[in-house]
Amino acid sequence: MLKVGFSRIDITPPLGTYMQGYFSPRQADGILDPLLASCIAFSDGERTAVVFSLDLIGIGQSVSDEARKIISEMAHISADAVFLACTHTHTGPVMKTVLFPHNPVYNAYCFARLGSAAMAAIDDLKPAKMLSARGSVKNVAFIRRFRMKDGTIRTNPGYLNPNIRTPISTPDEMLQLVRIIREGGEELALINFQVHPDVIGGTKWSADFPGFVRRTFEGAVPGIRCIYFNGAQGDTNHIDVSRDRNGPDTETFPVTGYKHSAYMGRAIAGAALAVYDTAQPLADGKVSFAIDDLIVPANLPKPEDIPHAKHLIELHESGRDAEIPESGMGVTTLVAEAYRMVRLEHAAPDILLRLSSVTAGDLAFAGIPGEPFTDVGRGIKEASPYSFTIPCCVTNGSEGYFPMYSAFAEGGYEARSSRFCPGVAEEIVAGHTRMLRRLHG
Repeated sequence: MLKVGFSRIDITPPLGTYMQGYFSPRQADGILDPLLASCIAFSDGERTAVVFSLDLIGIGQSVSDEARKIISEMAHISADAVFLACTHTHTGPVMKTVLFPHNPVYNAYCFARLGSAAMAAIDDLKPAKMLSARGSVKNVAFIRRFRMKDGTIRTNPGYLNPNIRTPISTPDEMLQLVRIIREGGEELALINFQVHPDVIGGTKWSADFPGFVRRTFEGAVPGIRCIYFNGAQGDTNHIDVSRDRNGPDTETFPVTGYKHSAYMGRAIAGAALAVYDTAQPLADGKVSFAIDDLIVPANLPKPEDIPHAKHLIELHESGRDAEIPESGMGVTTLVAEAYRMVRLEHAAPDILLRLSSVTAGDLAFAGIPGEPFTDVGRGIKEASPYSFTIPCCVTNGSEGYFPMYSAFAEGGYEARSSRFCPGVAEEIVAGHTRMLRRLHG
């Protein structure tokens, strides 16, 4: 018999902690809304796994390994049974020192709190049945990579840019809902959608739109707990380039910021509410889990490119972005590419990626340790032997962008900053397909 438990805790860091998400330093000076960790425990009586949704931008693989070890020891489960999915909010803390320092005291506190949450969720295990439904969310996620009229590829080229020809690819507008009805316990609603949570910006902690998804859904359905899982979001965000950033309608319908984050969260929750009553039974059964190692080649720089890369970083870090021969997101692209080159100057030729899965009956979670392009999520869902598969970005790792093969030849911010060679996205889809088929039996 499948049993499911739930717990939720506050993991908001202290003010003054560095925030991650941009190439310029930010330290938190306030709280718009708390950062939360939601934990779901699945058990079939023999195997138990915990699946987290965390209001964090990401936890690097080495730090994630540390966190999973702490959680597993506290909860007395396998470390491979700990699934740490981050929503990827850009108003969350640095968890690993790369550009900006992390707070080791906060990390230790956070991981101990996650261990306590896992213990509480396991203690809350109750007999459960699952239902599932799918819907769609329109005009919330937008492809952010564009082919320009001059043939170049640009990420976020700006609102009403007259040089845009066409977006590359299409957003995945599929919404997935799992209802978990528990005997003697609160019902759980698992919502899966895919779009970049970088809507608010600034220097105040916020869960961004995933927080609005939870609050809206829980406010609409009494006695329910909502957990949001972000999918393959690496090439999408909230920016509709066809709108005027300063148009007259932005007073009531802003193009970005906290109010637009609220709109997105309510739209996603509304789409889930629209299919809530149509959900059909989803088979329960055994609980399984796995972490498979995937070795992929590193996108090593050419030695002759290193001096220029170091020069660009020097300009950026000394506040001289105006001297970089680009504008807007073009500057960010050049700086990100330069950091990638310098970090990999003396790196090994291969990189280890860990793919994570937890399954319960005919429900599967597919964890990707970074930011996959939309077609990675589509590919995993289509190839999975499970009838309901939830791809999760930035899970048990935060290793960068996973662009599709064609994107590397095209260019753009994501491909030029990626630490990986062409083919990494396709390898992730193939790796998850192998793992899920093995677990499915």
